[in-house]
This record gives sequence, structure tokens and C-alpha cells, in this order.
Amino acid sequence: MNTLATLQQRFQIHVTSSPDAAADGLQDDVRGHLEVYVNAYWGRLREALADNYPVLNRALGDDGFRELAAAYVSAHPSHFRSIRWFGDRLADFIAGNPEIVPHPALLDIARLDWAMRGAFDAADATPLRFEDLVGIPSGQWPGLRLALCPSFRMLALDWGIEALWHALNADENAQTDEPQRHAHTMIVWRAGLEIRWRTVAEDEALALRTLADGGSFADLCAAIDANGGGDATAVATLLGQWISEGLLSCPSQLRPSS
Repeated sequence: MNTLATLQQRFQIHVTSSPDAAADGLQDDVRGHLEVYVNAYWGRLREALADNYPVLNRALGDDGFRELAAAYVSAHPSHFRSIRWFGDRLADFIAGNPEIVPHPALLDIARLDWAMRGAFDAADATPLRFEDLVGIPSGQWPGLRLALCPSFRMLALDWGIEALWHALNADENAQTDEPQRHAHTMIVWRAGLEIRWRTVAEDEALALRTLADGGSFADLCAAIDANGGGDATAVATLLGQWISEGLLSCPSQLRPSS
């Protein structure tokens, strides 16, 4: 058993090592058989990463993305039971190794790719409807807590990548102007089976962060007012927009604070 355990451990180490180093020190006949498993392991992880980051893959091209994937797999081997979640640290990896991509805006592309995939796989929830708010006593409104849908994601981006993302998502050979620095906030969510995203102004971003942090309706109004976002009409307008877009969750999440 000790011999078998040792052999299994050595096999795992070789397969999960870098492709070039996996067969070092092995006999030629053993090396040839082992390479089948090595190539399958690394190839499958690279495919999973490309599936989770489709637009980044198009932006870098096959060779560029292969180099990025190899570096990432070496630094962060898969540790999930499901390969679906492989690549969860890719944006952080790029941020810590900016020279690994040809343009810093590609970090934001990676962030958007991952947010979209996460939104698509998020739990279902019945959207809040306008009629769900009818009949709530006025005295309960300050303490109400409105919940964002499970698929909601908020991103702090540094580059204006929208045009580039649209172009690459439609055509991997698309030519667009170089992205420019533009610090802004973007939200991503799923409405039915459709992934939606848009840029939000700072007052709306602050309001959404308040909801995400569990703030009450009174906290929401205070946040908008403190940021110069307007009066009660502005709050009502945002609330109406969020309901129309399916950003708010089911009535079971609508409850007064204790």
C-alpha cells in the first residue's frame, strides 16, 4: 500500500506540474504514456478558463491566452470539485502581474467576463413587482429592506471597455479604438435568461451599495441625499427603474427592519 500511495502521489505531482517539467527524470517509454495525461489535464483547465473568460480569450488570441492560462494554472492549480469555478482568481492574478497582458484594460475585461458568468449561474429569484409595494403602511417604509436579486454584481472599473467588449463579443477580429482611462461603476445582473449590464452614476452606485450592505429604505434615501442625488422624486425614479429592470428580489425579501 505504501508503494501504491507513493506511486499515486508521484503521478499526481507529475501531471499537475508544468507540461515541460512533468516528465523530467522518467524513462522514455513512461514519459510517452504520461504525456497523454499531462496534456489532457492542462488542456482541460485551459478550456475551462477560456469558457469562463470568452471575451478576454478573444482579446488575447489563442497564443496570448494560452500563455496566460499556463501561468495562471501554475500559480493557482484547480482546487474546486467543479471545474466550473476554475479561474475565480484570474483578475487578481492579472492585477498582481500586469505585464502578463498587453494592455491594462484587459484586467477590466476579465472582471466583466467573470461577473457575467457568475450572474448567469446565480440562484433564481422572483423579481419584485410594483404591486408588491401597494398597501405598505407609510410608517413601515423607513424600515423596509429591499433586497437585490441574487445575480447582482457591481464592478469598479478603471477603463472605458464597453465599446471594446461589445466589439469582441460580436467578432474576435473586430477593430476598435484603444480604451481610455475612465474610472466608473458597472452593474451586472440576470433578467430571466438574459445577462444585462450598464454603467451607473455615482449616486446610484452609492444607493445600490447601501442596499447590498443591508441598509433600510431610510438609509437608501439618506445615501442619495448625502451624495446630492436629489429628493424623494429621485428616489422613486430609481426604485421604479430597478423594479422595471428586475434588479430587486422577490416579495419574501421585502420586510421591515426589527
